[in-house]
Amino acid sequence: MKVLLDTCVLFPTVMREVLLGAAGQGLFMPLWSDRILEEWARAARKLGPEGEAQARSEITMLAVHWSKASVTWKPSLEDRLYLPDPNDTHVLAAAIAGSADMIVTVNAKDFPRNILAEEGVARSDPDAFLFGLWQANPEALQHVADRVLAQARALSNEDWHMRPLLKKARLPRLAKAVS
Repeated sequence: MKVLLDTCVLFPTVMREVLLGAAGQGLFMPLWSDRILEEWARAARKLGPEGEAQARSEITMLAVHWSKASVTWKPSLEDRLYLPDPNDTHVLAAAIAGSADMIVTVNAKDFPRNILAEEGVARSDPDAFLFGLWQANPEALQHVADRVLAQARALSNEDWHMRPLLKKARLPRLAKAVS
């Protein structure tokens, strides 16, 4: 299954790490575009002066690890698309160009299911998507969640617990499943 990851699920960190961890387990093939990655880097500026640099470093590592994930398209594709927010048509264009089965986003209102269906693309929020992956392969998602928890503890020097960490990352169903 090919899944386009919108900027809003790549930034924040925990959500991104769980999604890419699931992809690393072979549960789906992630897709994105240079523009999506650039939006992530610009959004990371909110974290302070180091935020954007850190994001760009991570983006470089993603490009190495997921060399086939980045998609491109002709401008004419984007020109023919309509979404309620014209600034999101590049996301749908990337999904179409990458033959994605689904867009994972938290912006449901900007990606109406009927419009996506006309292009053969579904939409899911990250929690529902990851919960579905957990239902199909609980061991793989548990492994990913455990690794993300260990990483969060190491990087923050806080004694995180699984449920609060994933709930804070807006993944409440997955939090309940893997706790």
